[in-house]
Amino acid sequence: MRNIKCVIAAGGLGTRLIGFRENDSTKMLLEVGGIPMINRQISQLQNWGLEDFIIITNPEYDELIKEVTKKNFPNTKIEYAIQETPKGISHALFQAKKFLSKEDVTVFVLGDNFFENNPLAEIDFMDETFDKGAYIFTYKVNNPSDFGVAVLDANNKVIAIEEKPEKPKSNQAIIGIYVYDNSVINKIQQLKPSERGEYEITDLNNLYIEEDSCMSKEIDGWWIDAGTPERIEELESKLI
Repeated sequence: MRNIKCVIAAGGLGTRLIGFRENDSTKMLLEVGGIPMINRQISQLQNWGLEDFIIITNPEYDELIKEVTKKNFPNTKIEYAIQETPKGISHALFQAKKFLSKEDVTVFVLGDNFFENNPLAEIDFMDETFDKGAYIFTYKVNNPSDFGVAVLDANNKVIAIEEKPEKPKSNQAIIGIYVYDNSVINKIQQLKPSERGEYEITDLNNLYIEEDSCMSKEIDGWWIDAGTPERIEELESKLI
């Protein structure tokens, strides 16, 4: 029986939100519509049918995040892992290693990404064709040069990923949710740090592209990366 584990990247401090509404800690504890962001994220994922969570925290706010989530979700299966140093998004996912097995499919979500509709709705995780590969998710934008964008073939297979291209071949911006097969941890172990010293999520996705096993799905509805005060307020306006 295939298991679905949901890993939430919640280790980022969110420096652009320091001082917003007197926030002096991690953005994941900032209230969005009266609910801490991390709790709102868990609720969103539960509404999609996910039940088994691994939250990646940072050393400074690990205990606070545990306290807030355990209080609000006492009967939910949640494990916690600490990303001791901020070495990139793939590095954050790697911290879930001890909780992932060869029977698991991993849904990986950036904690500050929110969606109008469930992007996973059309994926049949139990289909045997999902034994191998990855899904990335995209959102059509007017300014693709500001994003990492996916270049796709006629069947929505990912041919390439371009990071903030000057002359984009696509307007499909890659957003903060991913689905990976059980080879993901082994693939992260193959990565080398980028020029900025991080283990990049694009490099991980490129390994799947090299295997010809990375698919893309364009989401329906809005998507908000709630990393700035303006985006927090926009998200709250959507939740009314």
